[in-house]
Amino acid sequence: MGRKILLVTADQQRHDALGCNGGRIARTPVIDGLAAAGVNYTRAHNQNVVCMPARATIISGQHVRSHGVTMNGIPLPEDTPDIARQLKTAAGYKTALIGKAHFEPASAPGGPYFENYAASRSLTGPHRGFDHMELAGHTGRAGRSLFHYPKWLDETYPGASQGYQEYVSPAKEISGRPGGDTGAPQVWHNPIPREIYHTDWVADRTIAWLDSLDADADWFVWMSFPDPHHPWDPPQSELGRVDWRDLDLPAAYPGDRDKTIAILETKPRHWLDWYLGKAQYAYEVPKSFIPAEMTADQIREVNAMCHIENELIDEALGRVLRHIDGRGWGEDLDVIYTADHGEFQGDFGMLFKGPYHVDALMRLPLIWRPAPSAGIAPAVVSQPVGHVDLARTIAAAAGVAPDPRMQGAPLPVSADNDRERVITEWDSTYLGLDLRLRTICRDDLVLTVCEPGPVHSGDEGELYDLKNDPRQFVNLWDDPAWAKRKSDLIADLYDNLPETKTPPLEQVALV
Repeated sequence: MGRKILLVTADQQRHDALGCNGGRIARTPVIDGLAAAGVNYTRAHNQNVVCMPARATIISGQHVRSHGVTMNGIPLPEDTPDIARQLKTAAGYKTALIGKAHFEPASAPGGPYFENYAASRSLTGPHRGFDHMELAGHTGRAGRSLFHYPKWLDETYPGASQGYQEYVSPAKEISGRPGGDTGAPQVWHNPIPREIYHTDWVADRTIAWLDSLDADADWFVWMSFPDPHHPWDPPQSELGRVDWRDLDLPAAYPGDRDKTIAILETKPRHWLDWYLGKAQYAYEVPKSFIPAEMTADQIREVNAMCHIENELIDEALGRVLRHIDGRGWGEDLDVIYTADHGEFQGDFGMLFKGPYHVDALMRLPLIWRPAPSAGIAPAVVSQPVGHVDLARTIAAAAGVAPDPRMQGAPLPVSADNDRERVITEWDSTYLGLDLRLRTICRDDLVLTVCEPGPVHSGDEGELYDLKNDPRQFVNLWDDPAWAKRKSDLIADLYDNLPETKTPPLEQVALV
């Protein structure tokens, strides 16, 4: 028998959401325990800060420009490298994905994509490299696409799905309706019982699939929680866990509108444009939302909801891990925990996400608790790593040769390693506004080049010294004292970009 592998992802979860990464509000003892027993990567970055490109990188082990899913709404080609398929074909692993997949557009119901029609046709796979798929999204409402969770909810608990907030939709401005106590966007008090909320459903279905396996099976499960991505509507019964009125504002919240504008004026133009409501650069934001009009209390309430949802994820994961131990698999179990991207949660006076390459969106929780039988000592690794490393890490743990097209490298297991850089990119067009960003993180510096287009001339960019400016308030791009370092970083960035997939893939939907 080989090692069992549990890949766990949260959606839109910040690096500092967890206690092991400095979080002081949400109680995350299960994940913190994995970090204490395993390897905690404190400078892990995604290769794109929205869902579909990030998830495509995780499964393929390729940079965004190589697999071609450069923005949401582009389906990942099925001939792309696939770590689940690699384990299945090379070593006979049983494979499953439970929860959010998002390798295919979610806004194309009835279209040619398995993720959109599987539940309505009572299908659970096989699909891609997975023997079994049961899908959930960010809401229990049937909405734009009918996944397995809302179908189950409507059939088993009629009416319960209506307690969810509607997810952002261009056709339904109801998604921007004010909610909660403060009228914050995408916040809602959800009367759904906790035991049938989608976080617990993902855990329940993971356990059920594991129970279908023989004791000597080798398996790979991607358990993919939809939270703490908006809408922020956890079960109302859980709101007492964190009172938003007791929360401090985030350290990277400038303080008021004028202070925020003063900071954003030093950044490339798209920052202030969005803050003031002059332009939108990403789909998943209610059309009526203008960051500059958001109140401090609304930021507090959004943060409280995120903390609550993070606690529920931790508890659900603990339940799954206890069940795995009960099956006798614990000694041979690798657990990898991460998120696809982060969330502003009030940093820079903003919410949601978009073309902004700062820690709020780009820096991830990434923890690898190797199987105890592997004998790998606990460690904290501060060198830069990324999603692009996960596929080869999983292959190595399973003893399987990786697809040679996979990029990255197995994650280092000690602080003594030669990792130098991690790269993140943004290429999208939304509402006619084309943005192309290239970012490198190395030597505790983050540099972003804004390539020329309708928004930027090609001279703008960002450079931050993370040691002395962890909030990324002070843009050193135009500082003469940093000119040589900036030039060296730009050269290093472009020297290490892989080739671009040609021809480019077509965006067929918004998300």
